[in-house]
Amino acid sequence: MVLMTQARATSKATRRQHDREIVALAVPAFGALVAEPLFVMADSAIVGHLGTAQLAGLGVASALLMTAVSVFVFLAYATTAAVARRVGAGDLQAAIRQGMDSIWLALLLGAAVIAVVLPTAPSLVELFGASDTAAPYATTYLRISALGIPAMLVVLAATGVLRGLQDTRTPLYVAVAGFVANAALNLGLVYGADLGIAGSAWGTVIAQCGMATAYLVVVVRGARRHQASLRPDAAGIKASAHAGLPLLVRTLSLRAILMIATAVAARLGDADIAAHQIILSLWSLLAFALDAIAIAGQAIIGRYLGADDAEGARAACRRMVEWGIAAGIVLALLVVITRPLFLPLFTSDTAVKDTALPALLMVALSQPICGVVFVLDGVLMGAGDGRYLAWAMVLTLAVFTPVALLVPVLGGGLTALWGAMTLMMTVRMLTLWWRARSGRWIVTGATR
Repeated sequence: MVLMTQARATSKATRRQHDREIVALAVPAFGALVAEPLFVMADSAIVGHLGTAQLAGLGVASALLMTAVSVFVFLAYATTAAVARRVGAGDLQAAIRQGMDSIWLALLLGAAVIAVVLPTAPSLVELFGASDTAAPYATTYLRISALGIPAMLVVLAATGVLRGLQDTRTPLYVAVAGFVANAALNLGLVYGADLGIAGSAWGTVIAQCGMATAYLVVVVRGARRHQASLRPDAAGIKASAHAGLPLLVRTLSLRAILMIATAVAARLGDADIAAHQIILSLWSLLAFALDAIAIAGQAIIGRYLGADDAEGARAACRRMVEWGIAAGIVLALLVVITRPLFLPLFTSDTAVKDTALPALLMVALSQPICGVVFVLDGVLMGAGDGRYLAWAMVLTLAVFTPVALLVPVLGGGLTALWGAMTLMMTVRMLTLWWRARSGRWIVTGATR
């Protein structure tokens, strides 16, 4: 009896420890994640007063930029896992050295993207269907903003370094400072200097470069403190790229799913595509909340595995799944309660509202599933199990595509499409749950 009481007390203490770690990492991470779309919102609010053509041009250029940058999000995810493992192993010098390799990779990839975007900007804008009046503004914004892509990718890699070091507060501070600087620069350059949409682009470039500089100062100080080399290492950069490649496949597959969903919604009619865009924006916002827990999972799991603590990793995984389910239930209730208030913020069109309301219920029902998916995604990323994540997402894409394409053929509407999205998340949950239960992701040591 005494032993059982002691075991329960130990279990409660362990859960409380996990809870404190999750909150300490997830809350600042959520703030930093939310700051990212605020950049685009601030630019839109400022440029919108220049005219409809300028705003349309910004919309096209921003979509292209965000797509280009999101493809390389593995710079943050893979770096978090690799650095956290070395932190768990007690080798901070190697942890920061690994982080520097990822930053050098970010600079190389950024330079390559610039080399592609600058000469092809008009063609890319045309490919995205910009009108004749909006295209010149989109091209101007895209060409100038592309100069900030290396800084954006450095921010991703350096964010991964700090997350791996169990620090999500510094990224929050940098993100908030970057948002304030971006808004001030945009106002000053667009209206004060009368540069128009070019001023908005330059403001964003300067703000991103400032954020990258702030991150580099923090990382370089850590490197000097622990006597880690700052020089580029070909083998280390190659290893970072190799670790990130499976996550790139995963990200591209996920982007394909979202693009297919949007294309199908467009075929359903104007009211459906308008409602779909509103719902997708809400779905993305909900994803930020769940992704914050996933980021905590990446950092915590990587550290436990690096410290050769397999049981600690399992316990942390179980607790984070509980957090994911609980967060999903809370978000589901919020969607159901606020949906009559949410839709009028975006549209007054009765047809759009009527189309969106039942689809929002489908989104609500899927949130507990999404909670499990995001958490297990973070756990497996933290374990460096990128190869499995890539294959699982390709499988999910293969299941989702024919189901989604059948929606308009069978006469289904937007609710049916979001039913297909829920199926997609269910497939992800099953594949991730199977992997988590198998224990094959548990590979201990400073490297996987």
